[in-house]
Amino acid sequence: MKHRIVVLGAGYAGSFTAGNLARGLSPADTEITVVNAEPDFVQRMRLHQLASGQEVAAPPLTDVFAGTGVRLRVARVTAVDPERRAVAVADADGGGELGYDTLVYALGSQAADHGVPGVPEHAFGVAGRPSALRLRGRLERLDDGGRVLVVGDGLTGIETATEIAESRPGLSVTLAADGELGARLSVRARAHLRRACERLGVTVQEHATVTAVEAAGAVCADGTVLPADVTVWTAGFTASPLAAAGGLEVTENGRIVVDRTMRSVSHPRVHAVGDSVHVLGDNGHPLPMSCASAGCTGRQAVNAIIGRLTGREVANAKLTYLYNAISLGRRDGILQWVDGDGAAKPWCVGGRKAARFKSGVIGGALWGTRHPTMGLPRRRRRLATAPGAPAGDGGRVSA
Repeated sequence: MKHRIVVLGAGYAGSFTAGNLARGLSPADTEITVVNAEPDFVQRMRLHQLASGQEVAAPPLTDVFAGTGVRLRVARVTAVDPERRAVAVADADGGGELGYDTLVYALGSQAADHGVPGVPEHAFGVAGRPSALRLRGRLERLDDGGRVLVVGDGLTGIETATEIAESRPGLSVTLAADGELGARLSVRARAHLRRACERLGVTVQEHATVTAVEAAGAVCADGTVLPADVTVWTAGFTASPLAAAGGLEVTENGRIVVDRTMRSVSHPRVHAVGDSVHVLGDNGHPLPMSCASAGCTGRQAVNAIIGRLTGREVANAKLTYLYNAISLGRRDGILQWVDGDGAAKPWCVGGRKAARFKSGVIGGALWGTRHPTMGLPRRRRRLATAPGAPAGDGGRVSA
């Protein structure tokens, strides 16, 4: 009987992991199924561009996995039961259950409202494609002079505010920072960020801790009111609650606690990758939620699963975080190196070079996703695409 591998989520981490498992394992011995709520691959790193009105490619997952032997199930995961080794899903046909021998949990993260009143009712977001499209539609209905408030000055907030300001110069954009703008960046990078905000006309409100969001703006802890026609919430992310609900050991924000090989410390048949995983990097600190973390945790999970299924030694992938690449619109950016503790180094690059670098990172991530089995032997490609083979047929796998 084939060993059943189920991958939950087809974002950067899930797609990468599924494709590379297909490359490293024999289709005669294993069956790989990917479950994803949407039929297309979502470039999450570019959702702020999508929201601002730009066109962003969303290749069909059937194309992504064509010729790999990977089965695609377009469905929403509703529950995970690691004791029974089963996953409950819902789709247009009603849903069902998928059994597994090995589970890869890659459901990513979602916006965290931190319990701030009014966020679910009044705020927009860019954490998912539906929310980014909803924000895009709202921005398109604003007249010139419309006020946009972006809450949160992490990397997502900075990129969202500058992208909207550049793409829609008729709007008035304000960025609300909890402390000093770009506090985690180096002195040079902070100075470059301020100049970019000034050039793009982004008003920065520092030390503005938002405690409530209303239909007409946001209220800060000191009573200051920040008026807005549209409020965009980018003040942090949290993991899906499904892992905790299923009894997996998780952190306070829902990330699955794993060992060095990405295997759950409470349920060894489960591996976690990407934003869903809590793991200490080589520097002794937890890896942040990021595309870079998706790559290295995915590589480690692939090494571990293939090693254990084939009886080989499990190789350790590097778990490092070297830099932050921040876009400031399409023609400007910041490349900030970090040290072993994750703190900003003094040296950084700003301007068009940094923008091109970030664009290259995003393009490379998309290329890697669309070619997950680059180097797969030709014979296996022929087998995967032979008549009757399950790969890339776009169908739903019966539960």
